Amino acid sequence: MVFFQQDRCLNCHMVLQPIIGWRGMVSVEKERLLCPSCEEKLERIEGDTCRICDRPLSNLDEKYHDGDICHDCIRWEEDPEWSKYLDNNYSLFLYNEFLKELIAKYKFRGDYILAKIFAVYIKEKLMEMHPDLLVPIPLSEERLYERGFNQAMALLQEAGYPTSDILSRIHSEKQSKKTRLERIHLPQVFTINSDSQLEGKRIVLVDDIYTTGSTLRHAAKLLKEAGAASIQSLTIAR
Repeated sequence: MVFFQQDRCLNCHMVLQPIIGWRGMVSVEKERLLCPSCEEKLERIEGDTCRICDRPLSNLDEKYHDGDICHDCIRWEEDPEWSKYLDNNYSLFLYNEFLKELIAKYKFRGDYILAKIFAVYIKEKLMEMHPDLLVPIPLSEERLYERGFNQAMALLQEAGYPTSDILSRIHSEKQSKKTRLERIHLPQVFTINSDSQLEGKRIVLVDDIYTTGSTLRHAAKLLKEAGAASIQSLTIAR
């Protein structure tokens, strides 16, 4: 007797039912990694968003944005220390309770296989962006040892993209333990490899979550000062 392994949802482990019907026979479907119940809980960021950080504007009171830019980004851009370093960010999904738990399983509990879920969407977006270099936000050596893998680098590897080992991170307290104000006023947390050739390069930084934008701007500042022409970022969640 031969037993066939059935595909299961990478999150809830429910058996994935095959697609029945004419469409399933004549088209090549992308690999199914989540069941319909889990997949529908991922909220794509759509509609009008802040042109810098990709924050959805539809549910944001008008007093918190001026046209197509939110007040958080206005504050960043009015600060001469940080203005013009991060050109813009793209985020794939809203950071709702479902995604919060999914990222926690991936990032903090070492469920590496979940990178495959996000990599599908990362790949789609990067095909639109056409960067010269992809730079995952690095972990410190201590944090890398603790987690076992760099969650940003894994996203790119699973999407089939090469990564550039340009930045190194200085070990510090976890960002999740810091207040918003503490994150914004962090000292520089990255160093740049001295032999990196960045002049005129279009760079995309990749990370898991855009919260205040502090981490991405610290990285963007170093890269722009080293000669990069543009810095965009791409994250799973916003």
